[in-house]
Amino acid sequence: MPDQTLPPQHQKSQPGHESEMNPKPDYAPRFPGAGRLAGKSVVITGGDSGIGRAVAVAMAREGASVAIVYKEEHEDAQETIRLIEAEGSRGLAIAGDVGQEALCREAVDKTVAAFGGLDVLVNNAAEQHQVEDITGISEQQLERTFRTNIFSYFFMAKAARPHLKAGSSIINTTSVTAYKGSPQLLDYSSTKGAIVAFTRSLSMALAKDGVRVNAVAPGPIWTPLIPATFDAEKVKSFGSDVPMARPGQPREVASAYVFLASEDASYLSGQVIHPNGGTIVNG
Repeated sequence: MPDQTLPPQHQKSQPGHESEMNPKPDYAPRFPGAGRLAGKSVVITGGDSGIGRAVAVAMAREGASVAIVYKEEHEDAQETIRLIEAEGSRGLAIAGDVGQEALCREAVDKTVAAFGGLDVLVNNAAEQHQVEDITGISEQQLERTFRTNIFSYFFMAKAARPHLKAGSSIINTTSVTAYKGSPQLLDYSSTKGAIVAFTRSLSMALAKDGVRVNAVAPGPIWTPLIPATFDAEKVKSFGSDVPMARPGQPREVASAYVFLASEDASYLSGQVIHPNGGTIVNG
């Protein structure tokens, strides 16, 4: 039997609510800010909870103004705005479906209007649906997963492109499943593989303009998407199968995004960072 890592629990809707999780994910940055993103404007999709919330708070601590885009989890979003503002930064919440290009244009326009520009785009929104066999993946689910997980990355990058300049950064959230696969998350892992190729290709296209494009490929991280995807029994042992034998916390991933957004990563583009609990992916 796999070792228990979490209390069993399940949520009925995607992408899940952080307010309903037990225990709550740890989003808090470990260290004082050093002004690495002072004066920067950031927009984060899926920024209301999980990894997105941790990235928002960490970037706010480094001096950035942060807009978060989320679907309909208003309570989680308002808490994230409170946390951003508690760091002394400006926050903006934008609700809507990132699978629709018009909403992505609106999100970028509102961010630019509120903060006077756009320096960092974090594409992070995602959904996943556990299905035992490929014959159980409906056309509707396939399109929905691709719209959220990869179409939105294109839409957001396209809308952001006119505002990005030398020193700007795009950071995409892919997954360890892009490298090792997932038999019960076929459509999700496929989109995550597409994100790796998108990252590499866009990095080459924008290098001449001084815009860097990188990605982060988390392993099993304790976010609302987990109880919203898996049954209580699977959640109970979530993360037990990686070398570190535990799920990661969002704050253990957020620092990678801060690094990639900052001048500390000025010579990195087209790369993927792997905070995954020790899984070797050679990618």
